[in-house]
Amino acid sequence: MPGWKFVTNHALVLCQIAQQPRVTVRELSLTIGITERAIHRIITDLETDGYVTKVREGRRLKYRINPSLSLRDEMLQDKAVGDFLEVLGWRRRRRQAPKTEPVALGEKTG
Repeated sequence: MPGWKFVTNHALVLCQIAQQPRVTVRELSLTIGITERAIHRIITDLETDGYVTKVREGRRLKYRINPSLSLRDEMLQDKAVGDFLEVLGWRRRRRQAPKTEPVALGEKTG
């Protein structure tokens, strides 16, 4: 559907990365409908501004989202990118607390 969109290509790339952290540039290009070169530029923008980081896993990349950064739009700077992504269906991965050994009743710790 040609014409205007509600969501920018940057937001679409970020949303796809949030949903599939191991997505490839080619897959992003096919899904969003823009060139791989444009995807590379968008990922570079997102990485430069701290919205995503890349982690190498073997021959592939895994992306991580920084959900606490605010949106770039002046009118929406009080909103976090993670909140925006949740509206679009992203589920935050909750960090698990480190497991500790169970302590028997009456046993002293420390």
